[in-house]
Amino acid sequence: MSGPMAQCADCAQRFDDRTVASTCAACGGLLEIIHERPVLDADALRQEFFGACCTRPQSMASGVWRFRRLIHGGLRDDELVSHPEGNTPLLHRPAIDRYAGVEGLLLKHEGHNPTGSFKDRGMTVAVTMAKRLGARAVACASTGNTSAALASYAAQAGIPALVFIPEGNVALGKLAQTIAYGARTLLVDGDFDACLRLVRESSEQLGVYLVNSINPWRLEGQKTIVLELLQQLGWTVPDWIVLPAGNLGNTAAFGKALREAHDWGLIDRLPRIACVQAAGAAPFALGFAEQFAVRHRVTPHTVATAIKIGDPASWDRAVRTLLETKGVAISVTDAQILAAKAVIDGAGVGCEPASAASVAGVRELRAAGTIAPTDRVVAVLTGHVLKDPGILLDRMTSEVADDPHRPTRIAPNVDAVARLLG
Repeated sequence: MSGPMAQCADCAQRFDDRTVASTCAACGGLLEIIHERPVLDADALRQEFFGACCTRPQSMASGVWRFRRLIHGGLRDDELVSHPEGNTPLLHRPAIDRYAGVEGLLLKHEGHNPTGSFKDRGMTVAVTMAKRLGARAVACASTGNTSAALASYAAQAGIPALVFIPEGNVALGKLAQTIAYGARTLLVDGDFDACLRLVRESSEQLGVYLVNSINPWRLEGQKTIVLELLQQLGWTVPDWIVLPAGNLGNTAAFGKALREAHDWGLIDRLPRIACVQAAGAAPFALGFAEQFAVRHRVTPHTVATAIKIGDPASWDRAVRTLLETKGVAISVTDAQILAAKAVIDGAGVGCEPASAASVAGVRELRAAGTIAPTDRVVAVLTGHVLKDPGILLDRMTSEVADDPHRPTRIAPNVDAVARLLG
């Protein structure tokens, strides 16, 4: 093998890196990218990544392409479609520690990406490959974040973009981004799962390049979330990485990143992965409770629109991640998600509702005794607070009198301000 190749996760048939397919022509299984073992040893790899950091002279501004050797080392700088993206912070706030019950809880905030979510990491790689292949157009189904990222990167690459979104089920902030960046926005009478079926059929029949998380190059970009947080931790491994789970692309990508990092000597053990779903959209958590004896599908209902998915496409790859990391999958209610969001927002961090599922999950796992108070935990926040402004604007008409975030009407004089200050 010379350079990365695509391989079917089910039958192991291989395809070269220029395949436009996301699934195996022989058996229909999802493809994944496989790499040769790097010629550099672990210490040399770590040094290469450090030297490529964006703050250093002649470095790589992208926190994704800094790890190019582990994505596609054969790509030239002028082939990359990069904003740049990545370089997201690890944050710590004592107020969130106290809420979750875990000392030193770290938050990997992917909302600091260019379009406000982790999707930019996968999209820079997927659109780079689409450009390299000369794709006539790119397309995705989306609950909002994917469409915003695709619209932005496709515009940069000069490739027409089609996005299929469930009508009435996409947050305003995400829809506004998608329209602003110029993608052709198609409102589908159905949920996300219906959109994904339609875009997959359209891709196969019309020859547009599919960039949903079933695209194996998307996962190559998203795995850099883990590579970057490990680098930020000096390649010491946390006990847990906790993330929101919808279509399970990140769960699959995290497992792949950890597997490769361990195989190549970058880390000496695997952390445990915890997937957190919304209770109204929790097929994977249901499957975990039954040791994955059944693949569940549900009709999703949740305020966390980014994970409002009833039939996750990356199910099998996510199962592998949990088995290899001794991980868990749980669900939390919308009330728990919104309570965690209020704490995150109130600590000056902010996130969209789906992101708060990770912190709500840490609190739930701590209460159950699964996570110890002294465990080293990283919770991933997947999207920016302004991704779903509707949730925040609801407080304008909130009937909860003691809601500290509810706007207060006052008379236009200093006495009114003084009364508020006590």
